[in-house]
Amino acid sequence: MPLLSVIIPVYNEKATIEAVVRAVKDVELPGVRKEIIVVDDGSSDGTRELLKKRFAKDRLVRVLLHPENQGKGAALQTGIGASTGDIVLIQDADLEYNPLDYPRLLAPILSGEADVVFGSRFIGGESHRVLYFWHSIGNRALTMLSNMVTDLNLTDMETCYKVFRGDLVRGIELSEKRFGFEPEITAKVAKLGCRVYEVGIGYRGRTYAEGKKITWKDGVRALWCIVKYSA
Repeated sequence: MPLLSVIIPVYNEKATIEAVVRAVKDVELPGVRKEIIVVDDGSSDGTRELLKKRFAKDRLVRVLLHPENQGKGAALQTGIGASTGDIVLIQDADLEYNPLDYPRLLAPILSGEADVVFGSRFIGGESHRVLYFWHSIGNRALTMLSNMVTDLNLTDMETCYKVFRGDLVRGIELSEKRFGFEPEITAKVAKLGCRVYEVGIGYRGRTYAEGKKITWKDGVRALWCIVKYSA
């Protein structure tokens, strides 16, 4: 029976992290076991204390703590390195992405067709919250530029939902500490000649007032990473 490792990087998500972990636990995946690895990246809003109190004795959830904030990519490196699953899935801690999409995300890997699966917010008939025109333009532009250097035809390179064969992703050396993780991992799986699939997912985006963290500076860094890792 395959084991799924769900990696949840967390930074100041006290209001949502319990609900996210509960949703991951509750999603039904017949024939698949789960381990949940929550990596707190130096939260200062009480998230760390909540995690230690709430999940200290939970056999399904492992909590790892960074002493200070390093960035989402650094938290993912820690989580991936600690994972033991046959499959590794990345889950944000903010309720923008719904674990009910797991069955369709896992299907191409479980069937032996794919090595990597991206969950696209721009294909399929799932519901989406309507927000931020310029963010969507930026996402599509970065995806197009990434595709130009990787020769992939993704529709959503910047998506959170990325799923990997465990042995594959644990063998990739990662460098980016913040949101540059997305173009870096995309470039590296492309260079390895991985079988990459996309499936449509739902998306409930947050506003900045609700805690959204990515900024235009991260977009600039993503652009630099596309160039850097295409070499």
